[in-house]
Amino acid sequence: MEHRTKPRIGITIGDISGIGPEVVLKTLSDNRVLHYCTPIIYGSAGAVNKYRKLLGLENFNFQTIQSFDQLHPKKTHVLNCLEEEIEFTPGTPTAATGHLARTALLRAAQDLKDGHIQAVVTAPIDKDNTQGEGFQFPGHTEFFTTFFDAPESLMFLVADDFRVATVTGHLPLKEVAHRITPELLIRKLTILDNSLRRDFGIQKPKIAVLGLNPHAGENGLLGTEETEIILPVIEQLKNKGNLVFGPFPADGFFGTRSYKKFDATLALYHDQGLIPFKTIAFERGVNFTAGLPIVRTSPDHGTAYDIAGQNKADETSFREALFAAVDILRVRAEA
Repeated sequence: MEHRTKPRIGITIGDISGIGPEVVLKTLSDNRVLHYCTPIIYGSAGAVNKYRKLLGLENFNFQTIQSFDQLHPKKTHVLNCLEEEIEFTPGTPTAATGHLARTALLRAAQDLKDGHIQAVVTAPIDKDNTQGEGFQFPGHTEFFTTFFDAPESLMFLVADDFRVATVTGHLPLKEVAHRITPELLIRKLTILDNSLRRDFGIQKPKIAVLGLNPHAGENGLLGTEETEIILPVIEQLKNKGNLVFGPFPADGFFGTRSYKKFDATLALYHDQGLIPFKTIAFERGVNFTAGLPIVRTSPDHGTAYDIAGQNKADETSFREALFAAVDILRVRAEA
């Protein structure tokens, strides 16, 4: 790829006491990545160098930069987000590691808004110790939605042709049923349909919608949300020409691999979608925030403190997230 067409991809380091730095370095130690993008790691050169030595990644080289006019199209870069280096131990999160994660995220988001980078890939954070000025959100999805003034977004998990989105995200289960309204369903299905067209190049997306209750309500015996809310929305969108089907009982839908018949599946709440997705595609899954004017992806796993610094983390999901960002940018440009 010509260097002038390669996108600049910001990579937030996440919590450096987790596996974020490991999966980032393992991904970028393969120099073939540089054929497709110019990576900029937002974080700490000291932490990156510590993991480089700890993991024995002598083939990983990087250039520390202070400004974007120092970028080299054939190098990986690290942008220091704090003036001081912080002491840390892999596997032990602290207020300091959370502060670095938050600072790196805010800097990357602002650079994305200002056009210095074209997409961002976020390594895992500890949602608890990352809270602070500028970041008071239950997760990345909510942060980027607010930061880019989007009225709505969609948590969208992707692994090749297997795609699962969720109507509600980081929300207590007891609140889910009250949040499921016709208006919310229509907004989420519209974002999903638009994303499949705009971000994945699918001209006529075929979407499955899961039921909220066991057995999709069993005709009202086990709940009425399916008959009173979900089915009328599906029929309304079908009448407009959308290929939307359901509601399907979640257990049988995934158990019989019916998801293979659709371009995407819309789950009603977080675990309804993420448990089957991670069971089927954990190693290669990507979390994409759909419905935003920018591109943000991440691996589908967390900080995994229990294996941090032990050279046990699998970088596949992060690598897939990086290439997904590049691919989505390409599809949007072609469209």
